[in-house]
Amino acid sequence: MRPRLLPMLLAGVLLPAGLVGCGIPQETDVQVDGRLGQTAESGALSSAAQPPGPMASTEPKEFIRNYLSAVAGDREQAYNRVRQYIEPQARGWLEGRRGSDLYVIRLREQPEATPLDPNGTVTVTVKVQQLGVLRTDGSLAPPAPGGPDEYKFVLRQAGEGESGWRITDDSPKLLLLSDDALDWYYVPQTIYFWNSEQTRLVPDQRYLPKALPVERQLTEVVRWLTAGPQDWLASGVPRPDQITLINNATGSDGRWEVNLRSGADDNRLARLATQLAWSVPEQVTGELDLKIQDQSRIVVDIAEEKSAHPKYPLDGNPERFCIYEGAIHPLSLTDEPSRSVPVDATRNQNLVTAALTRSDGKILAALVATRPDHRQQLKVGAGPSPVKDVNGDKKSFKGMSRPTWLRSLDPQHPYGLIAADGDLYRFDGSGNLTQVPLGDAAGNVTAVAASVEGHRVALVINGALYVAVVSTDGGGVSLGQPRRLVTTLTDITAVDWYAENKLVFAGSEPRGGTREGRPAINGTTIDGAVETPHEADMGVRVTNLSAYPGPGMAGVPSLSYMYEAANKVAYRNNPPGTSIGREQVQDVASPPAGTKVANPTAPFFLY
Repeated sequence: MRPRLLPMLLAGVLLPAGLVGCGIPQETDVQVDGRLGQTAESGALSSAAQPPGPMASTEPKEFIRNYLSAVAGDREQAYNRVRQYIEPQARGWLEGRRGSDLYVIRLREQPEATPLDPNGTVTVTVKVQQLGVLRTDGSLAPPAPGGPDEYKFVLRQAGEGESGWRITDDSPKLLLLSDDALDWYYVPQTIYFWNSEQTRLVPDQRYLPKALPVERQLTEVVRWLTAGPQDWLASGVPRPDQITLINNATGSDGRWEVNLRSGADDNRLARLATQLAWSVPEQVTGELDLKIQDQSRIVVDIAEEKSAHPKYPLDGNPERFCIYEGAIHPLSLTDEPSRSVPVDATRNQNLVTAALTRSDGKILAALVATRPDHRQQLKVGAGPSPVKDVNGDKKSFKGMSRPTWLRSLDPQHPYGLIAADGDLYRFDGSGNLTQVPLGDAAGNVTAVAASVEGHRVALVINGALYVAVVSTDGGGVSLGQPRRLVTTLTDITAVDWYAENKLVFAGSEPRGGTREGRPAINGTTIDGAVETPHEADMGVRVTNLSAYPGPGMAGVPSLSYMYEAANKVAYRNNPPGTSIGREQVQDVASPPAGTKVANPTAPFFLY
């Protein structure tokens, strides 16, 4: 895996590289990522979060790296910064680009520069991967198909009285932003929309410039909420109606005012207050006053509102299990106490993989079992622990993925998803299987994983990574059109959620690198914008992966994912590549001396 290509010079300091130490609260080894300073205070733009200007570097390759961050931040300031990088006679294409979308790219390699030619110019070539389009609403839309995989910038030394280089007219005429600059100069900001039933909040990731003062950030968040979710979520998450922002949000010192135009009733405004409490930037604390045409209608304490209306049930204490000799067994990877298996022993047999979750005081169990003819079949049950009654569809398959439950607020109608023989199926509480159409993304489905709130899924289709929204209208379950994510890893084999808006996935290193084709595990944001290597130089392909979507806001929590590899050995992520042994499997008798010991497989979490 290539190293992150970070801008070399920012505000006179070098960027810290990589991630250091993160953990599930009661554990250790928390990994966090260093970020530039704090978000701006109220008032003027923060100079600490502004990209460097063209005179920050005299070296052509570094100049272009800095140029790929120039457009970051406040759009008006960004326009002026980009102009400074370009020769005066070559700036014509910038006219009319104020507030335009930004094209986000990932640098595949370090830029390459030619020697100074007789015309006094240098050409810098940047090999890229197109990640998407950063819109003015802070969302990252998918990249247009067929985008270039490299850009060539022709530079000329700056004119008299200036230093460094300037971009000539023989260069790309696009507002380009590197993924490192997106990661560095923006804050990932999650805003929340109610599902169709108005019973659960669904996360939607956006990006806020760090340089914006807090009032501007709050104003942007309110505009985004009233405008509705981004495209790929829209079919499963309705747009708030009858609500528009009249003017900029105001406030400080624990009192914030949002002035709206709306005909919504008090119940709708109360739901909007909950949305806002969870969506506002972290610097916005204290009271939030929702006004309708200058008349105060609802005042909420942000912290109290969040406490009274949690986003989704997540207690922070996941239990770990595995399959050992065809049955579910608890795992003890730290000092975990002995636990019982929440599935009755008569049903806990001949299993390949499983998914368990809690719902309304019950356990939901989805069990993939091997039949005598070696085909696989799904069995589903629900009830108090241990689950005694399980049922299944008569369909059987050559192979099935690890199932996943959709964590719904309706315990009477549980649903889950599973991939079987290349197709995606939904199952209900009785184990009935129904194939789920995938529209333009139809292909060989090999893995599926549901998000913590149950309204988004990640899929592996034809070896590529996708996300899709879940719709529960009409009493059933359907998926919106899946969105493909751009990843550096290829031939994806497994995926799960390790945070609200982050995925951990396994695949192969890309072509052209020193580790070409080697199995690896990476993390990525839900839009594919920021990808981070977790485990590299792995000797064997990952076939099954399970994660716990805990805090994970600034790195990878300790013991937050486990996986099985093609060698039928299970592993944990802390330390990376540590195998899970039979001695860590609870409730198994020690084998007689000289007997071959089986390996635990298909590790998974119950939460």
